[in-house]
Amino acid sequence: MRLGFSPEEEAFRAETAAWLQAELSGPFADLRGITSLTASPDRRRLWERRLGEARWGCIGWPEAYGGRDATLAEQVIFAEEYARAGAPPRLNHIGVELAGPTILAYGSDEQKARLLPAIAKGEQLWCQGYSEPNAGSDLANVRTRAWCEDGDWVIEGQKVWTSLAQFSDWIFVVARTEPGSKGPKGLSFLLVPMDQPGVTVRPIRQITGDAEFNETFFDGARTAAANILGEPGRGWQVAMALLGFERGVSTLAQQMGFRNELDEVIDAAKANGKARDPLIRQRIAKAEIGLRLMRYGALRMLSGGSGGAVEAAALTYKIQWATWRRSLGELAIDVLGIDGELAEGDDYAFGNLSTLFLYSRADTIYGGTNQIQRNIIAERALGLPREPRGDIG
Repeated sequence: MRLGFSPEEEAFRAETAAWLQAELSGPFADLRGITSLTASPDRRRLWERRLGEARWGCIGWPEAYGGRDATLAEQVIFAEEYARAGAPPRLNHIGVELAGPTILAYGSDEQKARLLPAIAKGEQLWCQGYSEPNAGSDLANVRTRAWCEDGDWVIEGQKVWTSLAQFSDWIFVVARTEPGSKGPKGLSFLLVPMDQPGVTVRPIRQITGDAEFNETFFDGARTAAANILGEPGRGWQVAMALLGFERGVSTLAQQMGFRNELDEVIDAAKANGKARDPLIRQRIAKAEIGLRLMRYGALRMLSGGSGGAVEAAALTYKIQWATWRRSLGELAIDVLGIDGELAEGDDYAFGNLSTLFLYSRADTIYGGTNQIQRNIIAERALGLPREPRGDIG
């Protein structure tokens, strides 16, 4: 595992930082420091296109599809500098970090040539159609169904917690395509355009006042028969590989965002005197240690498998960062005190640290609850058997 960077890589860091500084101090200065995932969507769509024009949008992708063929170290550097510069959350995070790598790994040559350049250029935004009302952490329980008709897949069903669906052009959908199948068998991984009569998106307002999540309904929605990754009925393999990409290079940018949040907590504690409280200081020190451990763990994880393989270390990362950030949110609200609990009006807006506290409550739930994560670690990393399910009595 490498913990440092070569002189050439540091030169790349300087180039990256200079470009970001120029753009975020110039034409996109209004986007610097934005933390809300739904703020200024039109401007952020333009930002996605600007990243694409300069080939910063997907630097790890092959040049043929709009990337830079960047090394892993260069991808890590860009992710860190992007967060350090206070650049806005990627409006096309799902396309860049999840859909794109999955298409690269499982798509046909035709699919790659047709879909990837538009993602890299920031012209097509994507969202994720996994969770359903009765299939959240238990993804294999999906009931959304699809069948072939007149050269198309026709889709009926509902997805929920669809992040940024209201801004997206495409969605990848895990649907049951073999009638009567159960569990992971009989599922397919479909790529579906959002702008059509059979798709309805309803935003879900969160406790933070934001509406990042959505319900997405499919009522006879259609997509071409060619818009499937992998073989029909074998979409589970593709869906699980995508979760491996979710624990990829973007984790380092995520951690830089955590660094910014922790620094803001420290500044607030110094400003209001809470830094003199020995228990607060101890919790800040614990948060610092946890953040550094996550960085080293992420570097180790990125030194492991490729091509969608999920290493054992990667399986521990979700529960690690989610638990850490939930604790950071609790620390933030304890530092702020009563001031962190106040907001005005129906369209209330809390400050960054209050929002951190409210949002971090969901971190240990979405993407697989902590309880489900422990089961995954036990079964897939440690090889422990499933506990038999029987009647209690």
